Formats: sequence, structure tokens, C-alpha cells
Amino acid sequence: MRDLTKYRLEAAAERLTVSKNLADGGHYKISITNSYYAIFNAVRALLSEAHLDFKKHSAVISYFRREYIKTSLFEVKFSDYIGDAFSARQYSDYADFFIVSREQAETQYQHAVEFVEAVKNYLEAADDNS
Repeated sequence: MRDLTKYRLEAAAERLTVSKNLADGGHYKISITNSYYAIFNAVRALLSEAHLDFKKHSAVISYFRREYIKTSLFEVKFSDYIGDAFSARQYSDYADFFIVSREQAETQYQHAVEFVEAVKNYLEAADDNS
């Protein structure tokens, strides 16, 4: 695994830790943002292995769906996870009076944990096969 890929996976893990700590402290909106960025950094780790990167979040998500979901390298639920996390992050960061419950923050966190773990396992398996 290349240095950039490792760095991005470490960034994803750090965002997971921050998300959990924020949710535990009752900061649900910011927790959701960090859960999204954990997923986003994990996808960017995949991109680094392909020597790609995109400026727009929507392009990163599109690429993931096209190259990893449509080809069945990842389960379809991960497409839902990234889409839901992106929407929640948008509302959390930009919508006035957006209320997030503890349950919503915990769900986003659990999905992010599962997503990051799936990417890590995929990259480790790809590394073992090369």
C-alpha cells in the first residue's frame, strides 16, 4: 500500500474517533460531519491506489459508485451509506435549524465504521494479491 493510501486511511480512522467522541459529548451535528469525512477519506484512499483524485465531492462519490458498486466490488449498501452521509453532512453544515438526534449520529457513525473497514479490507486483499 502506498504512503498516500495509508495516510488517507489514517485520516479516516481519525475522523471516526472524532465522530464518536463528539457524539458521546452530545455534539451530534458535528459528529455527522466527521462520519461523512471518514467515508470520504476512505474513498479517496481507493482513488489514490488508482492514481486519481477529484476536486468535487460529487465526483468522488460518482467514481466510487461507478467503479466499485456497479462492478460489485462493494455491496450496494455502501452506495447508500455514502449518499446518506453526504446528504446529512450537507444539512448539518449548511441548513439552519437542522436537528440531529443521538440515534441519527450513532447510525451515521456505525455506517462510517463499516464503510472504512470494508475499504481497508479491500485494499489489504488487493495488496496481498499483488
